[in-house]
Amino acid sequence: MKANRGQIEKALDAPPADLRFFLLYGPDEAGSQTLVKRLERAMGLEAERVDLDGVTLREDPARLADEAASFSMFGDKRWIRVAAMGEESVPALTALLESEVGGNPVIAVAGALKATSKLLKLALDHKQALAFISYQPDAREAEQIAISIARDGGLRLSSDLARRIVSLANGDRALMAGEVEKLILYLDAAPDRPREATTEALDALSADNPETEVGPLVNAVLGGDLKAMHRELGGLAESGTAMASVIRPLLTRAMLIAGIRAEFDASGRLEGAVEAAGKVVFWKEKGLVTRQVRQWDATGIARVLQRLLDAERASRSGRGLGDLMVRQELLTIARQAARERA
Repeated sequence: MKANRGQIEKALDAPPADLRFFLLYGPDEAGSQTLVKRLERAMGLEAERVDLDGVTLREDPARLADEAASFSMFGDKRWIRVAAMGEESVPALTALLESEVGGNPVIAVAGALKATSKLLKLALDHKQALAFISYQPDAREAEQIAISIARDGGLRLSSDLARRIVSLANGDRALMAGEVEKLILYLDAAPDRPREATTEALDALSADNPETEVGPLVNAVLGGDLKAMHRELGGLAESGTAMASVIRPLLTRAMLIAGIRAEFDASGRLEGAVEAAGKVVFWKEKGLVTRQVRQWDATGIARVLQRLLDAERASRSGRGLGDLMVRQELLTIARQAARERA
């Protein structure tokens, strides 16, 4: 079934027993990931999460239905998250929806899907599935998103500053969240100790400040350049930049790679897949992005996304141990990229 914004949010906040599957797709993958977090909150911190990806489901189509019907070994709630889902997962989704036992909710992020997609048609036509498309927000919506993210973190953000953050992030939801999170950390804001965002703080941390530019780090980590990665991490440490600020740009690039890789695997044309991504791929970085897509297959980039999400959670534990855990995850990703490049 097709859902509007209100319907998908309501269903994810309190998953109905008669819904087995949620499909989140569309060009705004960051928006889809935000919706995944709503289900994660609804299931609770103690819930067991099972992570799968499209390649795994292609190789074992029965796996999805089996996981959805299984009980948690600890007796807690259980849910299944699928990354980089594509046409290869149609048999797996069919098995899930035709299974006599559902039980645990399944949520998948598929990126941009064509209107002719068999996966999308299956989700739209079945009464136990809910599909929602996320589009890039317009300027006004983006401002409200930035203000809402700030409010959740205990930060009061004026419309003028929100507009500036939208401009800095070019309307990208994930990058906006990264800018706001840097402000939250910088001003030591929290829901129980709200702070007022200031122009001075944003000037010190904004993405156009060369001291906090993380683009070279993104390319070093995902490109497997260990020497450059250590150099960039050293520079960030000297400038006092929190590691939390590097996760969102890395997630954005990894999701971009995942989307292009899925299109490349489907069409067999890498150049065409990169072109299909449109303006999301900055022209100066088209060569770098193309090489990174070559390096990471669908399974590999799905694992990278999972590691980055784990790193994001670690970064919230505060500076010190949290930063060390983030660095370790980045090192693991870069080492794998170096092996793929060799």
